[in-house]
Amino acid sequence: MTVTFHEAEPAGFDKKKKTLNLDSLKNERHDIADESDIKQLVDAFYAKVNRDGLLAPVFNDFAHVDWKEHLPLLYTFWSTLLFRSATYKGQPFPKHTPLPVAREHFDRWVSLFKQTVDELFKGPKASEAKGFAMSIADTFQRRMGLSNEWEQFLRPLKEPGIQINSAPKSASPPGLSGHE
Repeated sequence: MTVTFHEAEPAGFDKKKKTLNLDSLKNERHDIADESDIKQLVDAFYAKVNRDGLLAPVFNDFAHVDWKEHLPLLYTFWSTLLFRSATYKGQPFPKHTPLPVAREHFDRWVSLFKQTVDELFKGPKASEAKGFAMSIADTFQRRMGLSNEWEQFLRPLKEPGIQINSAPKSASPPGLSGHE
């Protein structure tokens, strides 16, 4: 079969061999663009959650989530966040307050979510989805009394590649040393 490329050759095209590695096309990621992308993301993410040793017991053993009913609700939730579709009508926080969760549950949830997004998508909407997930986790943790208000401002400073330079131990902020 002859394939003619009218624009730039796709990833995986070997000019010398004039072949196309179809496996590399599967790995080519695009941005989250429509409802089918949201469904793909939510399904892949919650498949991981259901296999996770820390999160699966909370969703399945404690909350007894009916996934056939819950997943469509999650599609509308993420559609409302990412595409401003206003299809989600609800208050997610109250449903989560009785769950037996700690900070490590939120950390794992965010980690799995970001990992899933990165495996499937790249682009501004993908970044926005990861930002929303981090914001949701931070808000829920604060409202559940699992983190303090100021921690949200320090968390970005703990990301890999960011260094925090400490002031010398003798230095005090103005007005606190008592010698001004």
